[in-house]
Amino acid sequence: MKAKLVALGLALAALAAGPASAAEKLVVSTWGGSFRDLIAETIAKQFTADTGVEVEYITGGTIDRLNKAKLAKGSPESDITFTTAHVGWLYATDGLFEELDLSKVPNVAKLVPQAKVSPYHIGAWAYVYTIGYRPDLTPKAITFGSWADLWNPELKGMVAAPDFDPSHIIAVAALLAGGSPADWQKGEQKLLALKPNFKAFYTNDANSQQLIATGETPVQIMLSMNAYYMIGQGVPIKLVIPKEGGVLGIDTMAIMKGSKKQELAQKFINTALDPVVQGQIAELKKGSPTVLGAKVSAETARLPGVFTTAEQWEKQTIIIDHKLRAEKTAEWRKWFSENMIAR
Repeated sequence: MKAKLVALGLALAALAAGPASAAEKLVVSTWGGSFRDLIAETIAKQFTADTGVEVEYITGGTIDRLNKAKLAKGSPESDITFTTAHVGWLYATDGLFEELDLSKVPNVAKLVPQAKVSPYHIGAWAYVYTIGYRPDLTPKAITFGSWADLWNPELKGMVAAPDFDPSHIIAVAALLAGGSPADWQKGEQKLLALKPNFKAFYTNDANSQQLIATGETPVQIMLSMNAYYMIGQGVPIKLVIPKEGGVLGIDTMAIMKGSKKQELAQKFINTALDPVVQGQIAELKKGSPTVLGAKVSAETARLPGVFTTAEQWEKQTIIIDHKLRAEKTAEWRKWFSENMIAR
């Protein structure tokens, strides 16, 4: 009997001494749906295999999660947060993110410079807002080699853009007018000249997909990952990167200020930047890996808007300074709503 008790004691001790991960969980805040699934099937799957730690999720919209994080400041619900690069600056300036200790994230050595967004948040994957169009429903001579082609009068009543974030077309108009996002007003008259070509302003990804699938708006300023999803559904969309570049978007990762699982969070971020995991993300979502040397198939690497080389990152992107974008988004949205969306 005594031997059995000793054996039981040893077994219990072994369990207690085994990976703390058996009882631990890492909580990740992210968007729901396919983005939550993307993280679960790639980063979290590998992280759990390596550490034994399970990953739980808090999901919601970008701004809803920011507001919840502000209310929980100092005692966060999550350990890791995924958000867009510019909204990440709103977290950072409000003291909601920990400064990253990159010495604990060795895979950061492979990170492209454009994905080093701030000392607090870095890129997990990237995409572009660029021109997607239906060649079967648009004038054959217009192939969108330049953003300026959107202004072609033959496209009257054919174009759609997001109503929730006009930063892409505001930046483009400013650049075409000889300015920049910082002095975006230089592009105001250029934007107003585009107004006749707009047919609709979509409210979310599903609305964007519906409008181009039905042909109601055969030309869109659209998220590259959405375009590839629709192409996979059989919609004959052609995605192009104009000579000026696509407007770069980066979804980022950060560790929440006050998280009690800093070491695990650092391991999670390191896993996200593993070249194999980055390749899996690219294959599943057709987004750009944020590390060089990611294991991406030749077929995926050929897709417009999937950047796998330093040269592509440098020459095929329009980058709106993420902090500037965070500061200007409300102003841009107000101007766009009043001057472009209002009839």
